[in-house]
Amino acid sequence: MSARALRKVLNEQESAKNQDIILSDDDESESPSNSPRPSSINPFDLLNEEEEQEKEQEQENDASDVDTSSTVKNEHNLLPSKKNTATNAISSSQKSKKKKKKKKNKATTGTVDSLDAILEDLSFGVNSSGGQSQSQTRSSRKKSENVNDEGDRHRSGKGCTTNILQVDPRFLSAENELRRIFGSKVVSSFERSNQNQAGSSRQQSRTGRRGAHTHRKTIIVSPSEHWPRWDGSLSMELLENKDGCTYFRYVPSSTYSLAQRQFEAAKASHDLNTIASILLHHPYHIDSLTTLAEYFKFSGELQMSADATSKSLYALECAWHPLFNPLQATCKLQYKHETNQQLFTTLFSHMKNMDRRGCHRSALEICKLLVSLDSDDPMGALFCIDYFALRAEEYKWLETFSEEYNSDNSMWLYPNFSYSLAICRFYLEREEKEKEKEQDKDKSSSSDLMKQALMLHPLVLKKLVGKVPLKEQVWTKITNHAFFGMDQSGSESLDHLINIYVERSYIIWRLPELHNFLKDTALSVIEKMEISRSEAKDWECVRKEAFASDKNEYSHLMVSDFSDSTPTIPPENLQNFMIDPRLVDMHNNNNNVNVVGDNQENIPGLGPGPARAPREVANRNALAVLFESMLPWIDYGTREDDDVQDDED
Repeated sequence: MSARALRKVLNEQESAKNQDIILSDDDESESPSNSPRPSSINPFDLLNEEEEQEKEQEQENDASDVDTSSTVKNEHNLLPSKKNTATNAISSSQKSKKKKKKKKNKATTGTVDSLDAILEDLSFGVNSSGGQSQSQTRSSRKKSENVNDEGDRHRSGKGCTTNILQVDPRFLSAENELRRIFGSKVVSSFERSNQNQAGSSRQQSRTGRRGAHTHRKTIIVSPSEHWPRWDGSLSMELLENKDGCTYFRYVPSSTYSLAQRQFEAAKASHDLNTIASILLHHPYHIDSLTTLAEYFKFSGELQMSADATSKSLYALECAWHPLFNPLQATCKLQYKHETNQQLFTTLFSHMKNMDRRGCHRSALEICKLLVSLDSDDPMGALFCIDYFALRAEEYKWLETFSEEYNSDNSMWLYPNFSYSLAICRFYLEREEKEKEKEQDKDKSSSSDLMKQALMLHPLVLKKLVGKVPLKEQVWTKITNHAFFGMDQSGSESLDHLINIYVERSYIIWRLPELHNFLKDTALSVIEKMEISRSEAKDWECVRKEAFASDKNEYSHLMVSDFSDSTPTIPPENLQNFMIDPRLVDMHNNNNNVNVVGDNQENIPGLGPGPARAPREVANRNALAVLFESMLPWIDYGTREDDDVQDDED
């Protein structure tokens, strides 16, 4: 009990004693034999405030009964009132407190009402319930609709368009898409089996000593438990706000710059072991992780390659600026900044990994992110976004994208969009027939779009027949026709884009319905060409005007980057390709010799030193030998037949 409560109890006891003395004197004078014993006061009754409040209410309810009672009962109740003096004092104090609280509540409600009135006067549209008024909500809805309409009307590929490129974070995770396709039980059992196979005793001991730690929450990649903590070696800075877009740039730290210099030295010496040692001290060095990902890809370890790519993407995502929100397509990272290029290459590799796993919707969202980051499209994401949209069955989105992305409405001039839009309309027509809906008369039919694609890019048909392959006899008749028998389109840029499209999307044309659709349309085009060739000349003029450059404007895009097949090299040959044999000889001969820069005097096998042993070529992989022959330290010797011919001469 507190000191304040004790004081109250003592004061009440003293007052009760005084009243007892007065009452005892009165009772002794009147009837001393009928005097009751004085009741003792329990001080612990003050601890239970709830019981006192209930007693208060009972006393107030019984007040009328007490007033009508007889004088004998009043005299008899004078002594118990000694016990209730403390409770009466407490009840009066509680009543005063309640009155004060009511006054405070009235004052606060009055201030809230006054604030709401002020806000309404200032036209902020806030009502007393804390929400927006109906007029304000209606006006805000109209404004948002107008903004969306203006964003849809603003169809410039160079600007921040962009509701059509907004990324849906629900479809970024490949695990979620696999669960939607195969079910959560199948995916969880597969993940458990992989974890049991991958978890060795050595890794478990390392993680046990290292201790558990929480990773940052990311939206693109979910970090694994065995990954180290993010070291903060990268950051991002805000450059400027321009035309409704916010521009950012990655900034490396001093430790990251040191790791980058070590990587450049290891890259110049073709030392893969040094690159691996860099990751021991700097586990989130992007270039080292990318190099290991490429090494694992060529050696056939696709899962390890995907893990290295995901790890580098996790590091890049942890370095995002607080204001960087790529999902809204208004945040830009220009490829011209060297530090930003790592994100583009990593996202492109991650997109290919998603496609390889069959997660086409996730790959589509990554592709949309690549297009939105830089409108110049340095990675060529526009030439595979249609493929992912078709594989993900996002037909309506592909049509709206082709209409809204560019103001001049020239997306259909590219070979990938011209054929993909025809496929898109083909499937939409089938859906409309199944649902018994009327077709949109403003849009062209699928057959018209396919005829337009074949007339604009006839070279695609011949390459598709050879790549798919299509082995029916009717295709020999079609490809032997003069209109479809050409080998080149007359533009290097267009030829390059056609090769990219065929390499990327040939698998779609293996479907029987599309196979027949292409065949019927091609035969109708041939019949039309036999009647008149004037339309073919018109399309040729359109093609030359659209791709008028004499140079290949897309030479920076490799056709192999858009291919599903990855060439594999035996690990022993790849090891020789990545590691300079000079360093191995130097390490074996003299462990204390350090090579710095271009100093090669102490390296055996160079200059005046001993000659290098020629390598054998027989019974080896031709692709590995080709890569090996490009290195300056590789010597295959001379053929004996050539030596004999030289001696005879």
